[in-house]
Amino acid sequence: MVPRVVYGRGSFDDLAEILSPRRRAEDAPFVFLVDSVFGASPLSARIPLQYADRIIFVDTTFEPKTEQVDVLRDEIREAHALRLSGIVGIGGGSTLDLAKAVALMLTHAGSSADYQGWDLIRNKGVYHVGIPTLSGTGAEVSRTAVLTGPTKKLGLNSDFTLFDQVVLDPELTANAPADQRFYTGMDCYIHCIESLTGTYLNAFSQSYGEQALALCREIFLHRSNWDPDSDEKLMMASWHGGMSIAYAQVGVAHAMSYGLSYVLGIKHGLGNCIAFDQLEEFYPQGVHAFKEMVQQHAIRIPQNVTAALSDAEFDAMIDVSLGLTPLWENALGKDWRQIATPEKLRRLYERM
Repeated sequence: MVPRVVYGRGSFDDLAEILSPRRRAEDAPFVFLVDSVFGASPLSARIPLQYADRIIFVDTTFEPKTEQVDVLRDEIREAHALRLSGIVGIGGGSTLDLAKAVALMLTHAGSSADYQGWDLIRNKGVYHVGIPTLSGTGAEVSRTAVLTGPTKKLGLNSDFTLFDQVVLDPELTANAPADQRFYTGMDCYIHCIESLTGTYLNAFSQSYGEQALALCREIFLHRSNWDPDSDEKLMMASWHGGMSIAYAQVGVAHAMSYGLSYVLGIKHGLGNCIAFDQLEEFYPQGVHAFKEMVQQHAIRIPQNVTAALSDAEFDAMIDVSLGLTPLWENALGKDWRQIATPEKLRRLYERM
């Protein structure tokens, strides 16, 4: 579990005080990895730079890549060697995953692609802090940093991946675009549906998942207007949903979304929506409510995104998806390969 959490409106303004006890020396800077969409925003001006601290704006146009992590790691190593107080990620799920991955790779040799999988990370990373500006992915609380590598999309899944400190300030999420907010919110909703119906379910994950699901339903089914209270509730839903899958797993939609992202570059939240929209066979009640949410909030879910793909591209999507054994086992049980065949996934992908 994340050991230290600060929550509250305006808590971002306490960041200097929060970081102060972890500053090693005046010449040991904090490096802030900040989503480039905030490059000219007031938020960047509020970052409390001291001494040799620096901001690196990161491009989140596409899902985080292992190559991007390695380049950032090498740049920070060259500039600061071992004199570093920590990494602070400010942004949505992509930025938070980049921050976690860079912090880990600063204490590991080789490429981040070498560590895509479960419990391949063996050393503690440098001190790292997460500050979300979108709610829903659960990246602020999860034990994974999801990366697209040369041959697969898979996370750096380990107990060392978790942030050392998280700052949850609902004010930072207030101006998110409506469609982006919906896609990341649905990431949380789908987390809950998949964990609560999965074979890995346990009392711990169930308690968090049920709370997150109730919040998602309140926000997206029973409210028509977005307000500050919605920002706070979705931030809490994201946290609880992330905790739920940390002790269980996700399922079919996430497994298929990874394939969409790897081949088509579709971002994770949107990819989940595209996949989940076609999965009534596996999650009938969850998909029915999802379609209601889409209609109520006037969101467009892209159609026919796979229409022009070649056989080789379909095969690549299927291979990436079927490589996520824990997700399929959680969704369908030990004999999942008898259900989730390549032919079955091809038919599902063709409907997307």
